[in-house]
Amino acid sequence: MNHNLLVENFLEVLASEKGLSRNTLHSYKNDLDQFIDFIQKKNLELTKFKDRDIKEFISQFKDRGYERSTIARKISSLTHFFKFLLDEKEIKINPLRNFEIPKQTKKLPIILSSTHIDKILEFTKKDRSAPGIRLYTMIEILYATGIRVSELVEMKLSSVYEDKNFLLISGKGNKERLVPISKKTRRSLEKYLTIRNYFISGQDKSMWLFPSKQSSIGHITRQRFNQLLNQLNLDANLGIKRISPHKLRHAFATHLLENGMDLRSLQQILGHSDISTTQIYTHVLKERLKEIIKDNHPLSKVNLD
Repeated sequence: MNHNLLVENFLEVLASEKGLSRNTLHSYKNDLDQFIDFIQKKNLELTKFKDRDIKEFISQFKDRGYERSTIARKISSLTHFFKFLLDEKEIKINPLRNFEIPKQTKKLPIILSSTHIDKILEFTKKDRSAPGIRLYTMIEILYATGIRVSELVEMKLSSVYEDKNFLLISGKGNKERLVPISKKTRRSLEKYLTIRNYFISGQDKSMWLFPSKQSSIGHITRQRFNQLLNQLNLDANLGIKRISPHKLRHAFATHLLENGMDLRSLQQILGHSDISTTQIYTHVLKERLKEIIKDNHPLSKVNLD
């Protein structure tokens, strides 16, 4: 039994039948590569795999201090893989059939305030070089639209839609949605487009909105964008532990809710398939509202003893 070939076939099925995103497929592949490495070192066969072997594989991540959410994802990857093997009749019994998946605890995102966002944009705008203009534009688009970082870096030039009033976003499962942008963001985008060729080699053409000469995939990568944000945080001395694309998305969502947007509209803009994903932002708001009432309501200042 060729284990690596089975993983390859499994990923092909996921890509063609499930329409999973590249990032999700990459996570599955990493998890399963670790798993195949484990069984090869142990000289184990998938046909004779037991639940105790699964426990041994998972325990190594617990011992290394991996987060519960990461361990749960690895178990999920294995669950889907063994179901595939069962469907393909490569195995007769699924060793994960009675395996308990650890419950994941939802972490509330740390939200950047509007003051933080203003400082980030103000500092970035001072850099009038081509890389500075690109970074400013990417940050503004992320905060102005709340799109995922993968959607940002993989955006095509043709995504600038209807005279730059909308961006056509290709989200998870290749689902497309139109996201409106403001006049301010539109002007920033127009300024960036005048220097976009700086990031293209010679007479080459690129379909990407944010091309890159250094990237083998043709556009700026998530990792590079993350590096630029972290360097910005250090250079600007913002007093923030860390800036990430996800924090900009969280700030976008929370600030809209604070200003009265309803959950259904926010769900559509964020591209969430399930509104329960969107509802995590309401938990953040509830805690903030409690503090506001505690600090400002007249009864909170009355001593009833």
